[in-house]
Amino acid sequence: MDYIINVDRISKSFGEKAVLEDINLGIRKGEFVTILGPSGCGKTTLLRLIAGFQTPTAGVITIGGKDITQTPPHKRPVNTVFQKYALFPHLNVYNNIAFGLKLKKLPTNIIEKKVKQALKTVGMTDYEDRDVDSLSGGQQQRVAIARAIVNEPEVLLLDEPLAALDLKMRKDMQMELKEMHRSLGITFVYVTHDQEEALTLSDRIVVMSEGRIQQIGTPPDIYNEPVNSFVADFIGESNILNGTMIKDKAVMFAGREFECVDEGFGEMVPVDVVIRPEDLYIFESSEAAQLTGTVTSCIFKGVHYEMMVDTPNGYEFLVQDYHSFEVGKTVGLLVKPFDIHVMKKERTTNIFSGKMVDDTHVQFLGYTFDCIPNEEIQSGDDVDVMVDFFDVILQDNEEDGMINGEVEFILYKGDHYHLTVFTDWDEDIFVDTNDVWDVGDHVGVTILPDKIKINKKRN
Repeated sequence: MDYIINVDRISKSFGEKAVLEDINLGIRKGEFVTILGPSGCGKTTLLRLIAGFQTPTAGVITIGGKDITQTPPHKRPVNTVFQKYALFPHLNVYNNIAFGLKLKKLPTNIIEKKVKQALKTVGMTDYEDRDVDSLSGGQQQRVAIARAIVNEPEVLLLDEPLAALDLKMRKDMQMELKEMHRSLGITFVYVTHDQEEALTLSDRIVVMSEGRIQQIGTPPDIYNEPVNSFVADFIGESNILNGTMIKDKAVMFAGREFECVDEGFGEMVPVDVVIRPEDLYIFESSEAAQLTGTVTSCIFKGVHYEMMVDTPNGYEFLVQDYHSFEVGKTVGLLVKPFDIHVMKKERTTNIFSGKMVDDTHVQFLGYTFDCIPNEEIQSGDDVDVMVDFFDVILQDNEEDGMINGEVEFILYKGDHYHLTVFTDWDEDIFVDTNDVWDVGDHVGVTILPDKIKINKKRN
């Protein structure tokens, strides 16, 4: 595949903190690629590495087949549009746009022609004499884009350029950006944390989390075929539940067996099941229902109603439908086989590297835990330590825990929460709980001796 941009095994660290780890990404000429992810996932750092504002710790970046890893920003065939437009307040619109052309010492008539064309492209004709401070946020963003495209870059980099705009203006600018991309024919690399924006604008989406790429695909692929629970949860609304793949085209979740279209997972294998809320049919309870439940909330969202339905066996489903059912109503739910998406589980238990201190103590996560003796394991042995998700106890008071951590990710699984807790030992521990926590909560972590399973270290 011939890529105009090729990011090859790029890593970036600040001190001991790894921000990007082994990133590989190819972007085709003329493509609109969006790098999408939550705050702190590394998406802006990746864009800044392509722009040349930062240098990678490892790896190579090429543009048009040329290694530009160490090339300064002004010598790269790219231009960047920032969230904080970075316009020159002492210059009018014309001179803001013409600034880069004047640095190149182009003839005045050429500069004037290029500036007028750029203004026409962004819908700002006749604004060249305006003071930039007198413009609205949307108009200032157009000027910033015009200043970037007037230099005719091979690649336009956009770092959350619409984040400062109100909702209506952001929607309008999304359509204008899409049209600009079509008319200019140059490569756009766009950074955002807004999932809807990414789905609206992109030819392909790069979903990132914790410094790694989770999935690359077209908007329909990302939405309809997420590769893991993070992508399914981050892109749009989802019902994500623990399930068991009974056999090909048969999966168990929420207490019953369903027909599906997925194959190749094996038999009686733990899986994650994703059902989009618009794919659940809701109706008056009848024998046709696969699940029955009670409506616990009903909210009008403008186009559809959003309802929560609790089943008798403790599962909760989010349903979106054009028809509403009042709170307290008993309803039936049905999902068709092709609307059930089955994913491999990323993990089924916590596994840590540890060392036996003595017969009844094992060290992992920077702490020495009490454990049950294992006659096959000797003091000093390197071991694998396994702890089930539900066997990790979280406390409000950090001092009450054996180790401390911070909740960094929460996934609702229909009848419980699956949490990622980043410990003081710089390792994640995964927790299943019925308690409600918030991202950013500082917690104490306790693991009881009989919940720690120890095996000899696997080679």
